[in-house]
Amino acid sequence: MLTAKPSIEKLRWIMAQLRDPETGCPWDLKQTFASIIPHTIEEAYEVADAIEQEDFAELEKELGDLLFQVVFYSQLGAEEKRFDFDSVLSAICEKLIRRHPHVFASSDFSSDAEIKANWENEKSKERQAKNNDESLSMLADIPRNLPALSQAAKIQKRCAHVGFDWDNIDDVFAKVEEEVLEVKAELHHDDNALAQELGDLMFAVVNLCRHAKQDPEALLRQANQKFTMRFQGVEAQVNDSDKSFQQHSLDELEAFWQQVKIAEKS
Repeated sequence: MLTAKPSIEKLRWIMAQLRDPETGCPWDLKQTFASIIPHTIEEAYEVADAIEQEDFAELEKELGDLLFQVVFYSQLGAEEKRFDFDSVLSAICEKLIRRHPHVFASSDFSSDAEIKANWENEKSKERQAKNNDESLSMLADIPRNLPALSQAAKIQKRCAHVGFDWDNIDDVFAKVEEEVLEVKAELHHDDNALAQELGDLMFAVVNLCRHAKQDPEALLRQANQKFTMRFQGVEAQVNDSDKSFQQHSLDELEAFWQQVKIAEKS
């Protein structure tokens, strides 16, 4: 198997060797479901970063790293007789076929909205079957360790599916403006109240992103990257000057910033 061509079976064999109690890797042998979680999250973000950077050579490698995480969990599941890689494959195949009746059955959806509605209906049925309790909140199974922006968007999407949502994006924008005023009212007063209002403002902005059909997590990552690039441009200008950052006035630094923005457009 060591000299066999790359395949999913070869990867599973490698994983089994790493976990062999007699000859395996000490680090891999120490791992548990819980201990691997940070690595899985990191690999998922590295995949996202490679896509955003359009670095497809790196994406190829990162996808392999992410796939290995699935194989690792499957190996642990097999060792504990809970599930294995084949049952993981079976579950995802069954789910995808069931959630796409317009592709694999006779259902006919005429729009993206109908397809999304069916998808959410199927997920709702799955949640009820899993918990066997119709009184369970539709928000109960949203992962608590999701990034906060993604979690907010998921909460809002679930609520929108049952009609608890603004009718149009203008109403959402008005809500953002309302929250801005409430933040302003608490700026120099109660810190606890200010924290609450800032949270409400961020939640409202996520809602605006959702109505604009934008991913708030991706938008903030893009904004972070844009700011980083611009700030590095300011750093370059400071380094070319005869003064340190601290010796420049804010007006001078702002002038550098504006020069960087102008250079972007040229």
